[in-house]
Formats: sequence, structure tokens, C-alpha cells
Amino acid sequence: MTATRVEKDSMGEMTVPAEALYGATTQRAVENFPIAHRPVPAEVIHAFGLLKKACAEANLALKKLDEPRGKAIIKAADAIAQGRHDREFPIDIFQTGSGTSTNMNVNEVIGNLTCLAAKKPIGSRDHKNAVHPNDHVNMGQSSNDTFPTAMQVAAAVAIDKNLIPALTRLGKELNKKAKQWDRIVKVGRTHLMDATPIRLGQQFSGYAAAAEYCVTRAKRAMQRLAENLPIGGTAVGTGINTHPKFGRMVCEALSKATGVKFTEAPNHFEAQATRDCVVEASGELKTIAVALSKIANDIRWLGSGPRCGLFELSLPATQPGSSIMPGKVNPVICESMMQVACQVIGNDAAITLGGMGGIGSLFELNVAMPMMADNMQTSIRLLANVAEVFTDKLLVGLEVNEKIATGFVERSLMLCTKLAPVIGYDAAAKAAKAAFAEDVSIREYCRRHNLVDEKTLDKLLDARSMTEPDRA
Repeated sequence: MTATRVEKDSMGEMTVPAEALYGATTQRAVENFPIAHRPVPAEVIHAFGLLKKACAEANLALKKLDEPRGKAIIKAADAIAQGRHDREFPIDIFQTGSGTSTNMNVNEVIGNLTCLAAKKPIGSRDHKNAVHPNDHVNMGQSSNDTFPTAMQVAAAVAIDKNLIPALTRLGKELNKKAKQWDRIVKVGRTHLMDATPIRLGQQFSGYAAAAEYCVTRAKRAMQRLAENLPIGGTAVGTGINTHPKFGRMVCEALSKATGVKFTEAPNHFEAQATRDCVVEASGELKTIAVALSKIANDIRWLGSGPRCGLFELSLPATQPGSSIMPGKVNPVICESMMQVACQVIGNDAAITLGGMGGIGSLFELNVAMPMMADNMQTSIRLLANVAEVFTDKLLVGLEVNEKIATGFVERSLMLCTKLAPVIGYDAAAKAAKAAFAEDVSIREYCRRHNLVDEKTLDKLLDARSMTEPDRA
């Protein structure tokens, strides 16, 4: 039998594990929500620690909290922010939609950490300078402004510390390849069909630019989350039971602690009644996922083969590709990134639904926040991790098979595009079809049928010149 103790909240007594730092309200939620058996993301809990610390600092400065209690809360909240008590936050993601259970979980753990610091029994509230979860830890706050604030802080910090650096590295490696391979002229493809020539460097410059736009999108997402913190609105946005300066002071403390500039919402009623800023940020993440999937899929195709595909690129071999076909190597890193994109798009759909009126947002509060917070953290984590893996395990070791990449160019029927201004579109189209039927190149066909003189032909069919606008 596991040892237990009895704790009380406003609904009465509850039996909780003896060593647990949480209390009665948390235990009720644990028993009420055995749904996913997956707790609120640790990043959100750490953000709560930062938030509760900032709130205590503001209340101390405003002389709402006495110094012994304020300092005790700050120390306990800081330990939570550092991840030292993650196992004390067991409540399921699919809980009360406002995140009240998690807010009280944090309040209770902080209260009990102050008991331990004062060498008092867990759960005791009758000693000198005792810290009450509601009266002191939650002072000037409501679950309705703390949970949305914590989810925004967690997401903004994760984007700043993890996603933006990962995407930046990805873009730099793609740009490096673009410069390295700029001299290599190959066949362009549209609709999966041969098109006019393109330089491999130009192709990769497109991927590099896409990655740079991803960084821009990530920064926009971070900014949107950081500029609209609901803290200070308390229950419904009116700021009842808090000081007018409280929200601003908390945002200043959070900015100092994280390096991300957080500001109080200009309109607390919008900030608490909606989660539009989260939906918008998730939309940016979805677009990042789409861009990364395109890059991964293109490289996967360009590396197909090695004998019966394109094989213009050699992808690093990372593991055996088949349990039955010896020697087969698959583009598994590309496939991993593409799967992440699918998941992020699915997460965005869930976040979007969570933000909609009638589902998550209704009147003065959104009630789908824990689910939305979990999906945001999952998307950020997956995108950051897969960008790092893609860079390290694929891009760094990616090589070009130059002979294959350049060998298709002379055989491409779309070289006839340069003939069109000279002999006309219809005649050029006829030449392409005839060359295909005779299994000869456009150059050879033109020679056989004297369509243009040799000097003009050499100038027109210079593949490198086709990768740039016509020069006067």
C-alpha cells in the first residue's frame, strides 16, 4: 500500500500520496481526468514557474505580499521554472478547458515547497508565514489569465530558444550548398516533366530562401504570442482583485527572465475571450511545416535511384532500408520531416478548432486551452528537432552526382524553348516531337534538317545561358 495523507480544499477532504507536493484540488483532477494519461507539457509548467515568480515579485513591489511569503514563493516558483519538480504535475491534458486544474496544481506545489523550506509538514497552513495556494501564490491572478499567459510564454520561449536557431542553421546549410553547386547546370522540371535548364545552385537557393522565410514566420509567431499576455485581467478581463500596474510589472519581469520582450494585452477582454494569437502563431508553424515538407520531398526525389531513378543527389546512408531487399537505402530523414509536417498540420487543425467560438471560445473565456497548449508545444518541438536532424544527418553530407545531373541536359527536348523566338513556337514544338520520335537531341535534329546555322545553334543551345534572363 502506498502511504497517503489527507488534505483539504474548498470541497472538503481528499486523500493524496504522502510524498506528493500537490494537494487536494490536484488529486481531484488526477482522478477526474484519466483521459490521455499524458500530462500538460513540461514547458508550460516551467513557464508557470516563471509566471508565479514574476507575480510574487510584482506583489512584493506593490506591497501586497509581505517579504517572508513573497521570497518563499519566488524561491519555490524558481525551482519549478528550472524543472526540478516536473513529476509533481500529473494532471492530464484533457482537463478543465481553462487550465484551472493546472494553475491550482502549481499553486499547491509552490505552497508545499514553502512548507518544506520552513521545515513544516507538507500541507500545513497554520504556521507563521504559511503560504496559502489561493491567498498568496494566486494573489492578483485567476486561472483565466494565468493559464493563457503561461501557454503563450512557453510557446514564445520555445520558438526563440529552439525553433528559430534550428531553422537558421537549416537555412545556412542550404545556402552553403547553393553557392557550392551554382556552376552545375541541370534539367529543370515542372509537372514532373522535363523543363528548361536550371543551375543546381539556383534550385538550392530557392530552398534556402524558403528556410529564411520560415525563420521570419517563426519570429512573427513569437512576436504575436509575446505582445498580448492576458495577465492582469483576472477572471473575465476586468482586473478584479488585482492592482492596475500588476500586469505590466509581471510582463517586465518575464521579459527580464527570458530575454523575450513580453507586453500586457492592450485589451484584456479580447486576450481572454479568444486564443486568436495562438491560432495565428500555429498558422505560421503550419506554413513552416509545408515549406520544410516541400524541401524534403524535392531532395527525396532528386536522390531517387540509384539506377532507376533521378539520382542527381546522393543522400547520406543512415540505416538499412529494407528487411527483405539487401543493400537498399531509403531517404528516411526526408520521410521523417514529411511526417512531422503532417503532424504539425493536424495540430494546427486542432488548435484552430479549439480557438473557434462555440467549441473553445465562448463569451469571456476559451475552454480548450490545455489541448491547444499541448499541440503548440508539440509542433514547436517537432519542427525544431526535425530541422536539426535534417541539417545534421542529411544536408551536411549531401553530395551531387554531377555527371548524372548534367548528363540529362543535352538530351532535354525543352532546349527547343530557345528556338521558339527564332523559328516560331509551332516549328519548335514540331522539332521537339520529331526529335523525340527519332530518339535524337534537339541539337542533332536541327543539324539534320538545317533549321538554323551551326553558329546560331551553338549560341541558342548553350544551357548555361538558359539559366539567366536574355542579355541584350
